[in-house]
Parts: sequence; C-alpha cells; structure tokens
Amino acid sequence: MSGSKNTNLLPAARMTRRGALRTLAGALAASVAAPIAAMAQSDDPINQVLQSSSGDWSDGFDAASSGAASVRTSAPILSPDTAQAVEYAIQNYTDIVARGGWPMVPADKKLSLGLKDPNVVILRQRLTVTGDLAAGAGNSQTFDSYVDAGLRRFQARHGLPADGVAGQSTINMMNVPADVRLGQLQTNLVRLRSMSGFLGERYVMINIPAAAIEVVENGRVISRHTAVVGKVDRPTPVLATKIYRVSFNPFWTVPASIIRKDLIPLMQKSPDYLTKKHIRIYDQSGMEVPPTAIDWNTDQATKGYRFRQDPGDFNSLGTVRISFHNDEQVYMHDTPQKDIFGREQRFDSSGCIRVQNIRQLIGWLLRDTPEFPRERIDQIFKSGEQVDINPKPEIPLYLQYISAWAMADGVTHFRDDIYNRDGIGQLALQ
Repeated sequence: MSGSKNTNLLPAARMTRRGALRTLAGALAASVAAPIAAMAQSDDPINQVLQSSSGDWSDGFDAASSGAASVRTSAPILSPDTAQAVEYAIQNYTDIVARGGWPMVPADKKLSLGLKDPNVVILRQRLTVTGDLAAGAGNSQTFDSYVDAGLRRFQARHGLPADGVAGQSTINMMNVPADVRLGQLQTNLVRLRSMSGFLGERYVMINIPAAAIEVVENGRVISRHTAVVGKVDRPTPVLATKIYRVSFNPFWTVPASIIRKDLIPLMQKSPDYLTKKHIRIYDQSGMEVPPTAIDWNTDQATKGYRFRQDPGDFNSLGTVRISFHNDEQVYMHDTPQKDIFGREQRFDSSGCIRVQNIRQLIGWLLRDTPEFPRERIDQIFKSGEQVDINPKPEIPLYLQYISAWAMADGVTHFRDDIYNRDGIGQLALQ
C-alpha cells in the first residue's frame, strides 16, 4: 500500500483509523457507502435521505431516484487509494458482523416500486445496514422511491442491472452473510496491496470477476468496457503483461481445447457445421482437408490438423483481435454476438476476453501510432482489409481477480467469486 498522503478521501480518512470509523459510523450507521464529499448533496437522493428527519416515514413517491445507482468514479480500481479504502471498509464490516450482520430478505416474491408487502420492511432494514438507505428509514411496508433509490445503489455496486427490482439475483446478493463479505474484503486487500505500485501512465485493467475493463491514463479511468471472460472450467488467467498487436479482420485459429470440447461434439451432431461457420481444416503440410476426411467419432481432429475460420461478419473474433504476451493462448477480441454484453452473467468464453465498444479501445491503443489515425482505422473497418498494427510503445495490461473493493468515496463493491479463488465456496456461481 502506498504511504503517500491521500487528499481525496473523506475528512475522516485523514484522522486516526479509530476516528475515521467513528465518523463513518455516525454518518451512515456503520455504512460502507458514504457519499463523495464533493458530491452535490441536493442532487443525490441518498444524501436527501440522510439529511431528512428520522422516524417512521410516511409512504411517499416524490423522491427523485435518478442518479442513485451512479456509484462509479474516475478513480481506477488499481489505485493506492483503493487499498486504504478497503481497510476502512474492513473496519466497518467488522463492526457490522459484531452487531449481528443483516437480516435475510425472503426470496418468495419480487419487490418493486409501488408494492406494499411485509417483505419490504425487511428490505428496508437490509439496505439500511450497509448505508444504501438511511438509518431511521422507518418500517413502512410500501416500496416507495426512497427504497427504489437505495436498491438501485445496492445493485450498481454489486454489478447487477440497476433496475430497482429485488428479484432472485439481487436477493441472493443481499443474503450473502456479512462475515463472508468481510472475509472477501480481507482476501482482496492482499491482492490490491500487491498491485498498488506504479503501473504505467497508460494501462488497461481487466477485472475478471466483474467481467469489466478499465482504460486508465494518468491515474484516471477514461473509459470502461463491459467484457465477457472465461467459463468456470476454462478460466481467464491472471496476468501482468503488455499489448503488442492489433489485428483487423483476422483469421481465427481454433484452439485445441475448443476442437476437443466443442467442434468434435458439434460435428457429430451436424456434419455441415464447419462449412456453415466458414472453418477450414489444414493438415501439417498446409493442404486443405475436407471435413469428410476426419473420423469425428474419434479424437483424430486433434492430431496434426489446424482449424481456421475465414475473416468476415461471422468470424468468432469479430473484426478485431488484440494480442498480448502470454503462454495461455488468450487474447482480447470483438464478437459478432453483441447481445452477450447485456447478460447479467458474462462468463462464457474459453479464456479469451470479448470487449464491448472495441473501436473506442482500439482508437486509444493506437493513439500514438501516427501512421494509423482514426480516419485510417475507420477505413480499415469499412474495407475489410487484413492489417496488423503494433502499438508503440507496447501498452501495459493487467488481468486481475478483484472480487471486492472499496473506493475513496466510501462505496464498497462486491462480485461473485466466479472461480472460487477467495476460498468461499458459497460465493461461486453454480
């Protein structure tokens, strides 16, 4: 962890740790979601709630909930300030655990704006413990716009669609016990400390459990991208490496693992699959081999053959591949299946990383390559020509496994422990 003075934290962060904890606890009833000090308080419904009088509220629907789910900042996750913020979050969660944690929200029905139900009372209590809803929010059974704002904030910091509906996924996240979340923070603090040094003026960070990408320059996140990462049985590796090539309209050479696990079973069911997908087979001499020459009821296809998909809109890599140094045969790439980025769970690849809005990332990567200005890049996309470009200098890339973190604004984030690397089996997706 960096020892430099942090001027961006709440005033409590510049006191002693005990003093910081007391200040945060007093402000948000041991909340880990304290608002940014510089936030325009009149525009934030959470702050409006904090400043309102305590007691049992009347049922009201006049609180604007826009912006309640805006928990992002321009600070990168791999910042020295993050490790310090996690230390404060650990203190808060230690206190929450000591006070008995939070109530379990019943999962027998969905809860949403306008509903009146006894479960809403429990939902209010759950949101209050972590500061998503103000202390003293009352015991009304009505799901009003204050609860809506608090729920959207909870969803956003847990990587869920901030739709204000407490469905199965949201309730599952709420019902992870407080001591489990505390352990998750403690485990991830070690990871964050190991990455709190200088990472470069420009770098890209892929957070695997979040299935998200941060593009960082001069200590600020300048763009974020939704990602698709590896399945549980084909995980994306943790790496510190560099991006060395951008390939437009690439061929796709099918990895051996996909030939074995996917292509052979598919060809057994549909013998014309390779032809439909424009995938060609080549032997060791480079000669093209027809699919009928392979016995698909054996593992013959994995012995001495190369499978390559032609460029085009149908190509599994889409229009761009971003290569980085590694021994795992993984890379970043576009995809023709754009709808996959809208899924709640995006652990669906064989280890490679699919990138939403990849053109924006490409423009940033090649910004200092003068022979390929944005106009030339747009032309390559339109023409379909195959071009390889080596960014100069190579861009640092960090593939990290950060499933829990806190930011200097006091917001604490959690994600599923998709690969069960936190040692807490109940957090892994089933």
